[in-house]
This record gives sequence, structure tokens and C-alpha cells, in this order.
Amino acid sequence: MGYNNYLSKFLFRPKKPTLSETDLFLNNGISKITGTQVSNTEIYREAFSLKTNSSKHCKNYERLEFLGDSILGSVISCYLFENYPDANEGYLTQMKAKIVNRKNLNRLGKELKLTDFIEITPTTCLSENICGNLFEAFVGAIYLDLGYDVCKKTILERLLPPSEIVKLEHKVMSYKGLLLEWSQKKKHILRYETVEEHLPDKTVVFRSTVLMNDEKLSNATESSKKKAEEKAAQRAFYMLNKKENILEKPKTFS
Repeated sequence: MGYNNYLSKFLFRPKKPTLSETDLFLNNGISKITGTQVSNTEIYREAFSLKTNSSKHCKNYERLEFLGDSILGSVISCYLFENYPDANEGYLTQMKAKIVNRKNLNRLGKELKLTDFIEITPTTCLSENICGNLFEAFVGAIYLDLGYDVCKKTILERLLPPSEIVKLEHKVMSYKGLLLEWSQKKKHILRYETVEEHLPDKTVVFRSTVLMNDEKLSNATESSKKKAEEKAAQRAFYMLNKKENILEKPKTFS
């Protein structure tokens, strides 16, 4: 009887469900990025599922993106607090903003090739921030699958290691914001004049001019108002920085 019970453990052990080719590709790809075996394939499948008009109630990456945003913010906040003991609240806030801002997350998601894990059809239209959105959803999935400690380790060792964070210390994320901060300190009046222009080929562009105390400093043309003002601010910054050394201490931006 004992022998039969012993044998039954091997003969009647339930088989693990066979993964589809798509899920196998997903699991292998995720394991390669994280260095950890996937436990819950379904949660990663959700992280890389797009929202479609025909399936409004189906699961997609958006809920995990919301969760991943909070987890990522927590991990980065703790890292900065522990590793920059002499930094003030303003510096820590700006460093965190540089790390978790949409442009940087888009870059990280693109480098990880996260869009390879989503199913794309000829009619699929991806937003310009999809790589960053998927990055946050991915973090959320890792947290639910493996827990906070493993998620934190994965972020700081593989997704956003200290070497990447150090690179961002001297990076200017917004020339417009930097120019505004400097002008306020110097009590200069900074403003932008941005107009919409229609080109001969019917393309619509925006031309932005930066004025300091009503003196024109620079201008730029781009496909959107936001991009035009940022580019114009960048040109104004470089011009002013040569004369007045605006960025004396680039790592603090204070």
C-alpha cells in the first residue's frame, strides 16, 4: 500500500499546462530582462495587452501602469533618500522627476524593446508614450508576480541601475523650466509669443519666440506649441549661458 502511494506521487502528478508559443516567447523575454523565472504568465500578458475599442471591458496594461507608477516612485524615492544623504528636498524632488519623467521612461521602454511583447495588427496605432506606459505596467506586473523586494532589486540592478541614475544628475529635462527659474531669480520678465503658421503644403507648424524684458532672444519652429517653446527656450538658454553662466551648479539646478 505504501509503495503504491509512493508511486502515485509520480504517476499521477498533475501536468503543468503547456504554454502557447506566444506565452513562451513572453516568458523567455521577461526572464531574460529580469533574470528571474516568471511565476504568473497571465499578469505579464495583461501588462502587454492594448486597449481596443472592440473589447473595452477586457484587461489591458492601464491598471498595471497605474500600479507600476506608484511602485517605481516608491523605489526611486527610497534609493535617492538613502544614497544622497546631503541633498535637500528640492534636489531629491528634481532628481526623482528626471528619473520617472515620461521621456526617460519612454527611452527605457524602447531600449528594453517592450513593444515586442504586444500583439500589433495592421490597424494598431501606438501612442508616442507607449514605451513608457509599458515600462510602468511591466514594473507593476513584476511587483504582483514576485513581490516588492524582488521588484525593487530588479529595478535597481537591471531596469534602472545606479549608473543610469548618475547620468541623469546633469541632464536638463526642461529648458523652459530652467529658463523660468533663472529669470525669476534675476527678476527678469520672461514670456513666449507662439503663433500658428500654415505652410504651402498645408502643414500646420508653430513658431515660438522667447522674449526677456521684451527683448527677443531666440525662436524656433516645431510641429506643436509645446515642442516649439521648448526648442526656443533651449536656444535662448545656450545663448544666455555663454554670457552669464546660468548653470553654475548643474547637479542641483537650485
